[in-house]
Amino acid sequence: MELSYSHALNQRVLRQRNLLVIVAAALAGVTALLALLGMSRDREVVLQPVLRSPVTISSSGVSRDYLEMVTRDVAVLTLDRSPQNLDYWMSQVLAITSPRTQGQVKADLLKILEEQRGSSIAQFFTIQSLEIDPAHLTSEVSGDLHTVVGDKVVSNERRTFRYTWEYTGLSLRLIGFGMVRTGKEQGR
Repeated sequence: MELSYSHALNQRVLRQRNLLVIVAAALAGVTALLALLGMSRDREVVLQPVLRSPVTISSSGVSRDYLEMVTRDVAVLTLDRSPQNLDYWMSQVLAITSPRTQGQVKADLLKILEEQRGSSIAQFFTIQSLEIDPAHLTSEVSGDLHTVVGDKVVSNERRTFRYTWEYTGLSLRLIGFGMVRTGKEQGR
């Protein structure tokens, strides 16, 4: 009798063990499936509406509207400066710059800062048009660059500036910007 009781008890333990293995395998499969779906799925963050419509950014790429709005704001930030706001101007440009290009951008900004500090020269930019290329993460801003000495406008020239961007994760970072030189400007 003891042998049959022991055998029945062992069979019950084996069934419980087998059921536990099946449940553990099923849970491992579900976990692997959820992890795979979580990694392959695009992430989106809804941003507050700034202009005409709500804007989202996604891990699959930058939307045209978002790149346009960022370019517009960064153009104003990078091209409007005066001797009174140079330190703020440089810190804010560096804050939006990609870490891998910050050294070069800072060196370029320091040259401008040294030239302009202590002078009465200021500049501001009025945007006329934007060309956005989300596929290549570039944007071009055309408009009038006004140079002011004291309280007198000394020049007003049509210029185009190109901004190059880097998009990693959900972060859009500036990697470079500068004036686009046309054949007419290079000949001077």
